[in-house]
Amino acid sequence: MEIREITNKEIWENFLAECEEKTFLSSWNWGEFQKIMGNKIWRLGVYDNEQLISMALVIKVKARRGTFLFVPHGPNIKSKIKNQKSKILEILLEKLKEITKEEKVSFIRIAPILEKNEENIKIFKKLSFRNAPIHMHPELTWELNINKSEEELLREMRKTTRYLIKQGLKNPELKIEKSEDLKDVEIFNDLYQKTVNRHHFVPFSLNYLKNEFSAFSSEFRAKRGIKVPTSEARSGSYNQILIFLARYKGEYLASAMIIFWQNIAFYHQGASLFSKIPASYLLQWETIKEAKRRGCHTYNFWGIAPIIENLKTHPWAGLTLFKMGFGGYKKEYVKTQDLPLSFKYWFNYLVEKFRKTKRGL
Repeated sequence: MEIREITNKEIWENFLAECEEKTFLSSWNWGEFQKIMGNKIWRLGVYDNEQLISMALVIKVKARRGTFLFVPHGPNIKSKIKNQKSKILEILLEKLKEITKEEKVSFIRIAPILEKNEENIKIFKKLSFRNAPIHMHPELTWELNINKSEEELLREMRKTTRYLIKQGLKNPELKIEKSEDLKDVEIFNDLYQKTVNRHHFVPFSLNYLKNEFSAFSSEFRAKRGIKVPTSEARSGSYNQILIFLARYKGEYLASAMIIFWQNIAFYHQGASLFSKIPASYLLQWETIKEAKRRGCHTYNFWGIAPIIENLKTHPWAGLTLFKMGFGGYKKEYVKTQDLPLSFKYWFNYLVEKFRKTKRGL
């Protein structure tokens, strides 16, 4: 096996189409987003006898608490060769260690896209990794199979969720709008900042949100000379991202930024005001219907709180119950893993551990 850097988008995206486990965090456009944000990236491919069998997007993260290499939801491994996971991770780690010497980083962090089970946990332990004090991307997600009729999807929802969607549909003053306009990120951000305190999470900046939207928009791809695949052109889904806005009597009550990638829709960013009007429920239903229209087979609600007996005490309890109300299933990955390379890592560890405790997570 050997590692090569991949510079061709078509090779990258075509390989990911063959992977069973993946999220948009592995997409070519997420790498472009990282570059817009000023981060250095590597797109690494693992080859076995000239066959590409695994890939990993690697990001150099510079933070005040320390600099590290990060692999978000990776590495991605071709579905047919999962029995080589251990060997793939070993050779990838060798390359990452080479990069760390050149880039002077204090640790390597991987957010695995591997199912949480004893076998996969042992792979990382064998390579001297340890559980990270925090996660940067979801380790537990809630997903919905949308290869069903609208009637079936509604029937399988929680009774309250289904009722609130129907109430929203009956309200002539509640409108759901779709936008491809970068300017509307500012409307989303206004709602987003008001949501932060209620759900106790660290917000992204307006600049971050705008850059994320730009990286997945058709306008951005056109400026970069990135060709739109034939399948997208035929379906009319040039944009891989849309802003959904719920407006009631001229006031915006809820919004979401949805990423559509490789037949999966991701509810990555959401915001809402506390209101008796079921704006958030109707908005989610409209995003699900849009995902179906685009040919998506899965709707990924993104992260949820641990489903345990004391869920009500978790800061994300309300949001988790909201997502679960639409039906679906949980998917749990191996916890985020750290490989310390310097004593500086422990300063980062203490800072992140303190922040986690302070947020009640």
